[in-house]
Amino acid sequence: MAENKIESLKKSWQENTLAPLVKRFGERKPKFTTSAEDMIVETVYTPVADDGDYMEKLGLPGEYPFTRGVQPNMYRGRFWTMRQYAGFGNAKESNERYKFLIAQGQTGLSVAFDLPTQIGYDADHAFAEGEVGKVGVSISSLRDMQTLLDGIPLDKVSISMTINAPAAVLLAMVIAVGRQQGVSAQQLRGTIQNDILKEYIARGTYIFPPAPSMRLITDIFRYCAVEVPKWNTISISGYHIREAGSTAVQEVAFTLANGIEYVQQAINAGLDVDKFAPQLSFFFNAHNNFLEEVAKFRAARRLWAKIMRNRFGAQNPDSWKLRFHTQTGGSTLTAQQPDNNIVRVTIQALSAVLGGTQSLHTNSKDEALALPTQKSVEIALRTQQIIAYESGVADTVDPLAGSYYVEWLTDEIERRAEDYIAKIDDLGGALRAVEEGYIQREIQDAAYRTQRAVEKGDEVVVGVNRFQTNEHHEGELLRVDETVRLNQIEALKKLRAERDPAAVNAVLAKIEQAARDPQAALMPLIVEAVETYATLGEICDTLRGVFGEYTPENWV
Repeated sequence: MAENKIESLKKSWQENTLAPLVKRFGERKPKFTTSAEDMIVETVYTPVADDGDYMEKLGLPGEYPFTRGVQPNMYRGRFWTMRQYAGFGNAKESNERYKFLIAQGQTGLSVAFDLPTQIGYDADHAFAEGEVGKVGVSISSLRDMQTLLDGIPLDKVSISMTINAPAAVLLAMVIAVGRQQGVSAQQLRGTIQNDILKEYIARGTYIFPPAPSMRLITDIFRYCAVEVPKWNTISISGYHIREAGSTAVQEVAFTLANGIEYVQQAINAGLDVDKFAPQLSFFFNAHNNFLEEVAKFRAARRLWAKIMRNRFGAQNPDSWKLRFHTQTGGSTLTAQQPDNNIVRVTIQALSAVLGGTQSLHTNSKDEALALPTQKSVEIALRTQQIIAYESGVADTVDPLAGSYYVEWLTDEIERRAEDYIAKIDDLGGALRAVEEGYIQREIQDAAYRTQRAVEKGDEVVVGVNRFQTNEHHEGELLRVDETVRLNQIEALKKLRAERDPAAVNAVLAKIEQAARDPQAALMPLIVEAVETYATLGEICDTLRGVFGEYTPENWV
């Protein structure tokens, strides 16, 4: 029987794409099997019969349109990066948690910052009172960052930071700590979220109006393309859009629409798309509708590849790849019967793996009640490790491909997301759609429909509107007390007394001058500033003095 077209293409892919990769990097095991040792699991499965649409819609892993994954052999080479979003209190406490997680097998850090840090205030600012160290770690200066990363080898551990408006300052601090460790910026690996559009849409930790915020973002793109080439310069986030109440389709559509806006703004600023696009990354949510979530990740990957190749004319295949981190759904966790959250997180994490994520954070069971305890964080990490090492789902690429339902869902999510993106284009792009409140209204309407369905019992949440029990939570909860703020204030007083005030004032003056010149680069000056121990708040206040602060009335 003659070899069909798909088998011929698969053979060519195995010889020219897969084999050189495996020869260079190897794989986790010499062979992959099921529970029967003679049942060999292949790298990827394709239809037995020829299908004219198969290569166009799905292709092979590591090749356009990347529906089936961004690497040819995905997790057969190495597992996704296992992260746990962590940070609380002061830098020393958070550093201890990071070292514990690394000792338990975590392969990358994910840093949570407190609210003052996220909106550019030092711990001693009046606005910081009551919030220092509460929802993340307090970082006011390079000295705090040195403590946070003490003993963490930055040439070996990647650092993901959920920071947006002051992202340039936190990145500069990591660069400075790297230099002190003898690790050059060229070696650093990690991610800054740096996604201001979703802050205006769904989250609220913004500082500056959109125009200067976009300038800071493109400035980071330009700087990192040369100075920090292994760093992901943005994590375009659907996670918070989903947490605000969007549907899966809206999560894909609005996230990619924001991505389009960032790419266009960078091109408008004179950047070459193939120079900065390979450093773009994404951040998605994983919710409870298991197969919808798998299809969502596949659809997003395929749609972004088309956007980058066809809309922006990117030539580098790395520019077409949608690489993403996933976090399980915080808004799905319940304070009632919190042990149930372990099951929810397992289902969500499995959907992310089957959907081809590059990095994963699993929420802890007690996060609907408080910051997670060390024990609950350990269970969350073990959930990832059991999926990775015991389930077998990582032994072949895109194992749910070919399911009639999964393929229909993938196509349908892509189609509906394209319709949303077309509507946003008609409005003038994501910036204009946010200004007019279109995206916010769509999310609010979806959230309202979901809440009404729960209230009426049409959508079941186990332990909340069905299968309730009389319970009282008596487990351990993590609490952060006010001594954290008092200690941070004392540390800032000591820092300001010990540093060179003339050097600090001089570099802040240079930042102010550069901020007034739309063509001036800010990142090199921000790196210089943190190395003089200028604080986060001082740098952000300098920029506030030029850029102003965002309110709905001063959108531009």
